[in-house]
Amino acid sequence: MARNQLGVLNALDAAKTQWYHFTAIVIAGMGFFTDAYDLFSISLITRLLGRIYYHVDGHPKPGTLPPNVAAAVNGVAFCGTLAGQLFFGWLGDKLGRKRVYGLTLMLMVVCSIASGLSFGKSPKGVMATLCFFRFWLGFGIGGDYPLSATIMSEYANKKTRGAFVSAVFAMQGFGILAGGIVALIVSAAFDHAYSAPSYSVDPVGSTVPEADYIWRIILMFGAMPALLTYYWRMRMPETARYTALVARNAKQAASDMSKVLQVDLEAEEEKVEKIGTNSTNNFGLFTKEFARRHGLHLLGTTTTWFLLDIAYYSSNLFQKDIFSAIGWIPKAETMSATREVWRVAKAQTLIALCGTVPGYWFTVAFIDIIGRFTIQLMGFFFMTVFMFALAIPYHHWKSNHAGFLIMYSLTFFFANFGPNATTFVVPAEIFPARLRSTCHGISAAAGKAGAIVGAFGFLYAAQSTDPEKTDAGYPPGIGVKNALYVLAGINCLGMVFTFLVPESKGKSLEELTGENEGDGDEIEIPQASTTQTVPV
Repeated sequence: MARNQLGVLNALDAAKTQWYHFTAIVIAGMGFFTDAYDLFSISLITRLLGRIYYHVDGHPKPGTLPPNVAAAVNGVAFCGTLAGQLFFGWLGDKLGRKRVYGLTLMLMVVCSIASGLSFGKSPKGVMATLCFFRFWLGFGIGGDYPLSATIMSEYANKKTRGAFVSAVFAMQGFGILAGGIVALIVSAAFDHAYSAPSYSVDPVGSTVPEADYIWRIILMFGAMPALLTYYWRMRMPETARYTALVARNAKQAASDMSKVLQVDLEAEEEKVEKIGTNSTNNFGLFTKEFARRHGLHLLGTTTTWFLLDIAYYSSNLFQKDIFSAIGWIPKAETMSATREVWRVAKAQTLIALCGTVPGYWFTVAFIDIIGRFTIQLMGFFFMTVFMFALAIPYHHWKSNHAGFLIMYSLTFFFANFGPNATTFVVPAEIFPARLRSTCHGISAAAGKAGAIVGAFGFLYAAQSTDPEKTDAGYPPGIGVKNALYVLAGINCLGMVFTFLVPESKGKSLEELTGENEGDGDEIEIPQASTTQTVPV
């Protein structure tokens, strides 16, 4: 067991896996379920928005969102998320993790509902209202990243901390899957011609009046899981590491964790006071000492997350465009609006089932066995391999949809059994408690900057090189094939910057950060079912 450690923190590090661990995973994880649902459900309905609000009467083809509107609808939530990660990450270190935790959740609930109720007298008005609410939805989602990661890492024991933190993040996979399933159910329910022979052959690509309800219901459903866990989130005590190491309240830390661990813990006020007066551990974020100790670590976590999200969000948000490019989804004019939503949702649900969800849980199973560094390096490597495997024989996949599904699913599998999970876990472990939430927020914000590049860049880059084949209003791009080459190159860079990130497997948080240095003895942690005093 660890030496030179506060008894309450040693108790957390050495605690056996208990019910409270799983409770914390579910409470924090439902926030990420909601995050993923809200961020990625927009890709299911963008074509429908174009049909409803930008269809030209008498024109044979269904409407599409203008380039600037499509970019705004897809990317504005990421702008809000970036801002929220920075703000709430900083606030989590200033006010405490718990105090701002409920605020982010309620913001997500309110803005999910408001997004579905977007109003306006014109198409521009509806889109402007939608973008406004999705920005603030993203702002709330942004706060969930540093707070959930920090809370889970500070609650977990050191042997299975990686699995617990990555399990919280793995709820994203279920959120993406739920988005596809909800879209399938809602679109099928509103499709009055579902069983008609002419169902998929409509020369004008009809849009039934009820189609306006489809996208609204899909967006509003995102409020449900977050709302259901609000009460339990508010009942979680503040983490002992924040209370003891940042707030310097030894009694409260011991009291809170005694209830959680079901053991008696003594308040170590003198030791907490000694840690607080230790000048070697009081450096700030913008100091030479921080740069010396953690500068390269922060560079590593920000760059790898930035590069990963360019590739990951480009692939995830624009699946429908890639599917259309290879002919997996028929042209819009051959389908009704509800059918198109159903086809896009079906394709994305299959990808989630085959690659996204399994990848997350492989990380949960192996992160504390083979380590964060190995998983991240391996993930970037195989993402590169499978991006090239899609790009090089690109035209072959137009006649081999099953093979494309397998290759495309594997890119998501190794993103999630790879850097998409580890970039979330590591920043919650390697920085000091008083800066942990802030540094995680900075790292996550760098990721969302990458997502913004992916959302806006891929939208234009994936357009055909032939001006006559681009979507209405879009300039020529480099084509999907060349865009895949670019993404493969980005993944290669991710492998390089992974070498800046330290391995944190099996170490206590204080051992990684150099905090809590002082005199202390090893302690034995009693079983959770008994009530004993932990000697200091």
